[in-house]
Amino acid sequence: MSDDLSQAAAAAREQNVVQLTTNLNLEPEDSRRLAALCGPFNQNLKHLERRLGVQIRGRGSLFQVRGPERRVQAASAVLAQLYGETSERPAIEPELVHLHLQESGVEALLAASPEEARDCGGEVIRTRRKTVKPRGGNQTRYVRAVRSHDVNFGIGPAGTGKTYLAVACAVEALESSAVERVLLVRPAVEAGEKLGFLPGDLAQKIDPYLRPLYDALYELMGVERVNKTIERNAIEVAPLAYMRGRTLNNAFIILDEGQNTTAAQMKMFLTRIGFGSTAVITGDITQIDLPPGHQSGLINARNVLREVKGVTFTHFGAKDVVRHPLVKKIVDAYAAQAKQDGQEGRNAG
Repeated sequence: MSDDLSQAAAAAREQNVVQLTTNLNLEPEDSRRLAALCGPFNQNLKHLERRLGVQIRGRGSLFQVRGPERRVQAASAVLAQLYGETSERPAIEPELVHLHLQESGVEALLAASPEEARDCGGEVIRTRRKTVKPRGGNQTRYVRAVRSHDVNFGIGPAGTGKTYLAVACAVEALESSAVERVLLVRPAVEAGEKLGFLPGDLAQKIDPYLRPLYDALYELMGVERVNKTIERNAIEVAPLAYMRGRTLNNAFIILDEGQNTTAAQMKMFLTRIGFGSTAVITGDITQIDLPPGHQSGLINARNVLREVKGVTFTHFGAKDVVRHPLVKKIVDAYAAQAKQDGQEGRNAG
């Protein structure tokens, strides 16, 4: 609903804006790529027209875009991005069109310059199995920070790519021999269910908590290569408690679900980092599963380390969600409810 209202408000503001018609020539001209861009029965172009409030007409490699100036600029930028995708993809699915629109949110695309919009996804992550392109300004800055700093925090809601991009950077570093091993770490905190009721030994009880990390590895490397790399101890997946007393040199270390660490655990983890290592800590401070009375180590670290040079913080929001379009609306709805509850609490006080 918030998307619809914001777009309606934007349209209302633009009623008196002079309509602009611009011509966009997509090169090199390639009939297969152009067909992939437009989609069956021009469904991709129609999707862009609906979301951005413009008219798009195409003949060969020449596209005519008409509408308010900022919307025409945004549509032209997205068309250019999608045409670039066709060099590596046989088809452009509706999901990919949505991702390009969602990468900074429609509103952000309209606010950005054409150069900024085209720059989205400039930090490409290359692994042997797959090439990963960041979506939007926040993801691009996040990847850039991870590549240039030793300690990095990615904070934001589910579906913003925090963990997946960190794992992709780790796989890239391992395959290029920039690091000798990768460690994927999670705190084993119960999220409403008791570990004791799960079958098996400790490792088997904890394994479901590490499954999202395995899933990312399998997608980026393949199941067989992941298993062989784990056997060689070049990849280690472990609960946070196993990190105590270790010093990790020449490693890429990812701490996922960092919001479920205590302040003491976070300090313990950060002091494991040795020479030649990169650490990435991800988490969502709106989904803390710690017992009452325990401060989140992620929130504590954000307050303590914000002025420390060499440490970066990338904050993601609902606009960065790259899952189903409803996920963004769900995140917005919960955020609005939390804000309302907080306001009612202050009023009651």
